[in-house]
Amino acid sequence: MPETDRQTPGISNQQGVKGWAVGGRYGFNVVERYAYTLHRITGLALLCYLIPHLFVTGQRLRGAAVWEPLMGFLGQPLFHFLEFLVFMAFAYHVLNGARLVVTELGFCLGKPRRPVYPHVSCVQRQRPLFLGMMALAFLVCVAGFVEFFFLH
Repeated sequence: MPETDRQTPGISNQQGVKGWAVGGRYGFNVVERYAYTLHRITGLALLCYLIPHLFVTGQRLRGAAVWEPLMGFLGQPLFHFLEFLVFMAFAYHVLNGARLVVTELGFCLGKPRRPVYPHVSCVQRQRPLFLGMMALAFLVCVAGFVEFFFLH
């Protein structure tokens, strides 16, 4: 007998990037789904930042004749703003990653229970940790904003 498709009829599982970028039918868990997507995006952005960063810092080995004009060019306000965006991505990625490590180690999951209706998802028990980490990320970004644009 052929294997049956256990998905909802009419719903394809081949959504590509849209599948992890859109919250879709996740109901209560849609916030965590968008956190997952933002974690991926910030990770890719930090990886893309790493390559030019290594190239630019490597130019210092070529001497002051190359380094000084390059730093003058990168000192423009546009690059200063982009540097702040990298800082924000880093702050979010680190704090969300710390939250994921804490949950992977089994904290904030609660004690196992029998699956009795109404079901309590472990996501509901993790929500306070998620909100706390995002509040901390917001405060770090605000402090970074003050540092980057007012004290720097």
